[in-house]
Amino acid sequence: MNKPLVAILSGAGISTDSGIPDYRGPNGLWRRDPEAEKLVTYEYYMADPEIRRRSWQMRRKNRTLQAEPNAAHRAVAELERSGVPVRVITQNVDGLHQLAGMPARKVLELHGTARSVVCTKCHARGPMEDTLARVEAGEDDPPCLECGGILKSATVMFGERLDPEVLGQAVAITKACQVFFAVGSSLQVQPAAGLAGLAADHGARLIIVNAEPTPYDDRAEEIVREPIGTALPGLLRRLSTEAGRRG
Repeated sequence: MNKPLVAILSGAGISTDSGIPDYRGPNGLWRRDPEAEKLVTYEYYMADPEIRRRSWQMRRKNRTLQAEPNAAHRAVAELERSGVPVRVITQNVDGLHQLAGMPARKVLELHGTARSVVCTKCHARGPMEDTLARVEAGEDDPPCLECGGILKSATVMFGERLDPEVLGQAVAITKACQVFFAVGSSLQVQPAAGLAGLAADHGARLIIVNAEPTPYDDRAEEIVREPIGTALPGLLRRLSTEAGRRG
C-alpha cells in the first residue's frame, strides 16, 4: 500500500518553544497589547509614518530572525525524510520549518514570511536582515532602494488578501491528504482554520494538537493537549511506524 499523504497545518503554538510568542493564546500578544495589532494592519501601516516607525522597531526587537527550530519542527522534517509524503501548510511567518530541514517547495506559507521585505509600489523583494540593518543605522522608516516606495514585511498583514495561488495549493493538499494535523493553531482565523473541516469532509483523519479547545474539536479523531514539543514528535514517530508497516 502507498504511504498516506500527511498534511500539517501549523500555527503559532508550534513556535513558542523557539521563543516566538503566540498571538491569541492566554498570554498572546494581541491580548497583552491590543494596540500592537495596528502595527501589522495594512491600512494603518500605509497611512501613518509613525505606525511604520513603531512597526520597524517592533521587528528590530522581536526574536523571529534569531529563533531556532525546536523539537516539533525537527520532527516534521524527520517524518518527511523517512519517506512519508508530507506537506506543511503554515500560518507562521518565521521560516522555522525550512530551517529544520523541510524542503521549501513542501512548505506553504499562508501568511508570507518575516524573513523578507517587499516594496508596496514596485514589489521588489529583499532580505529582512538588510532592512533591519538600515533601521539600526538610523533610518526609522526605510524606503525601497529601487523606487523609494514604502517597504513592508513580506507577511500578509491584517486587511490584506492571502495569495490565491498559495491558498489554492493548500486547499488541494487538504482535499488529497489522508491524515491532517492541526498543530498549535486556535483554528479561529479563516480561511486557514477552515482547512481542518475541509480535511475531515474529504475523509482525512483529523488530529488536533493544541493546548486550548478549538472550533473543530468535534470533528477530530484525536485531540492532544500535551505540550507540542513532546507530543508531536511522539505522534509523528507513531505515524511513521504505521506507514512503514503499510509500505
